Amino acid sequence: MRTVLVLIIIFLILTSQSLFTQATQKNRVIVLSDIEADPDDTQSLVRLLLYSNQIDIQGLVATTSCWLKSKVNPNSIKKIIQAYGEIQPNLNKHENGFPGAESLFKLVKQGLPEYGMLAVGEGKDSEGSDWIIKILEEKDDRPLWISVWGGVNTLAQALYKINKTKNKSEVEKLISKLRVYTISDQDDSGIWIRKKFPTLFYIVTPGDHYGSATWTAINTFVSGIDNGNISNTWLAQNIQQNHGPLGAAYPDVSWGVEGDTPSFLSLIPNGLNSPEHPEWGGWGGRYELYKPEFNKDKEGSVSSGVPFEPETRKIWTNANDSYTSYIHNEYGRAVGKDTTTFTGYKVTLWRWRDDFQNDFAARMDWCTKSYEEANHPPVPILSHSEQITVKSGEGFGLDASGSTDPDGDNLSFLWFYYPEAGTYKKEIKLGPPENSHRIYGTAPKVKKEETAHFILRVTDKGTPQLSRYKRVIVKIIPN
Repeated sequence: MRTVLVLIIIFLILTSQSLFTQATQKNRVIVLSDIEADPDDTQSLVRLLLYSNQIDIQGLVATTSCWLKSKVNPNSIKKIIQAYGEIQPNLNKHENGFPGAESLFKLVKQGLPEYGMLAVGEGKDSEGSDWIIKILEEKDDRPLWISVWGGVNTLAQALYKINKTKNKSEVEKLISKLRVYTISDQDDSGIWIRKKFPTLFYIVTPGDHYGSATWTAINTFVSGIDNGNISNTWLAQNIQQNHGPLGAAYPDVSWGVEGDTPSFLSLIPNGLNSPEHPEWGGWGGRYELYKPEFNKDKEGSVSSGVPFEPETRKIWTNANDSYTSYIHNEYGRAVGKDTTTFTGYKVTLWRWRDDFQNDFAARMDWCTKSYEEANHPPVPILSHSEQITVKSGEGFGLDASGSTDPDGDNLSFLWFYYPEAGTYKKEIKLGPPENSHRIYGTAPKVKKEETAHFILRVTDKGTPQLSRYKRVIVKIIPN
């Protein structure tokens, strides 16, 4: 009996370790950057490197774009890596796994210094396009994300070569591993890719209509909320000054701050993000799969010269949220719902802006501070599964009383329903108070199986305040 018990315990330990490994699996990414076309690429690279222990960076490729048509700047990428290397040992005091600068230098590649489709075709291979193929062909079951901050022609050339040199089943297998997020269209190869490879997972607000793109919400001034954490004063105090060489390398805003960052925000493992499900929403925004209507006179065009054509198939693109924030109360219940509701596609991203900006500021503190001096994110812990099933009209409870904080900080809890993320769109009220570690709800009457997403946000009271999440998906079945 004792032997059997020992074997059971060993099995459970191995199983739990396997599940933990799966749950914390890093997302692979190759970045295509028209760095030096605008300071925002440099800004986004600074932030990305601060998450390089949680995102598996597998390539940093200097490319062209409509704003930088005949030049690439790999040395500018290396300059930021050099600054990162000086503070990398200190980062590892706060969390493990930050790669050394030397390993990152080896990932810097370049595409051809030509614009768009001029760099696609026979004899147009580059070390950047060949690198994409090499990484894609590796024996790794994880999807490979291509985070495109400028033009996408280096990926287009990789796909051109794959399509020309491999059989149909091999092409389909490699395409199925790719996930692409482009910051709008910054050359004429994006629409070519979407037409030529109709099954390719592709997130984009098509064309050069930047004002109509979800990603612009990272730096959009929103009337009726506090926009302080995208101000130049905030950046100077929390990022640029007194934060070591990496902060010093973060340039002033010339156009919009960190316009490229949304392409990787949803790859950060925070309990909310689920990259394989853009329709669920996360730090990088929420997107739905459909063929957008073609409107040549759409607002927000920046006259880049990039062609804007009708889409020939479904893509992941803008989706709308309705959002009412919770605000601090000085007396009585600590939080309460605001009276203003915002609706739109940009809401899907800026609704999380306070959290991801605070997270950025905390990690920048890690560049120079000791563990004891800095803040670290809380650890939400549920007493039940992240997926539960209930019947129509049945009550259910949600409990995160086991949540902890590595710094011993006091924790605040907030539960809220995210109707756009599930199939059931009507309101489901959670029993007040929403800021208790334990809360209750009642499943609505349904005629068919539905899903409802409930988000737990746990926030510490350190400086800056940091938040992590749990997403509970409730499956509701008819009686």
